[in-house]
Amino acid sequence: MKATYHKYILNFKIPSGTSRGVMTEKETWFIVLEEDNKKGVGECGLLRGLSIDDRPDYEEKLRWTCANIHLGRELLWEHLIEFPSIQFGVEMAFQSMASKNPFELFPSDFTTGKKSIVINGLVWMGNEAFMMEQIKVKLADGCHSITLKVGAINFKKELQLLRYIRQHFSAEKVEI
Repeated sequence: MKATYHKYILNFKIPSGTSRGVMTEKETWFIVLEEDNKKGVGECGLLRGLSIDDRPDYEEKLRWTCANIHLGRELLWEHLIEFPSIQFGVEMAFQSMASKNPFELFPSDFTTGKKSIVINGLVWMGNEAFMMEQIKVKLADGCHSITLKVGAINFKKELQLLRYIRQHFSAEKVEI
């Protein structure tokens, strides 16, 4: 089995606030497995400045992982304990290789478009108006649960925003 890795930059449609600043792009890495004309792809979803495995030796560990792919999923797991995003990428790549379609890891009514799934709506940090607009969009999109990233504005303003949401968007008031 041969393994390679590739860096890819995802550009955000809008700047997204986090507890450590505003992100406009996300660096991601893909592990590609190849064997007997089959391919498997796994994403190592590192978040610079946020992930526990955002370390100077990250790419070196990716290189090591690809060079030692022959160890297999279980043994690699033990060597990657300090790199959870690489662990996930390896797991995903092996699952991808074992699947009929390398980009459909777990076929279901959702992947065929027959059913939807309940998701959590993430509201990025920003000013009050920006956060409120995102909340309204998430509710309109059918999200039953909303996660707010807080810390970008004054804490009292964030509490006021939460009070407003509870007052105007409680389960009793929202048509779902």
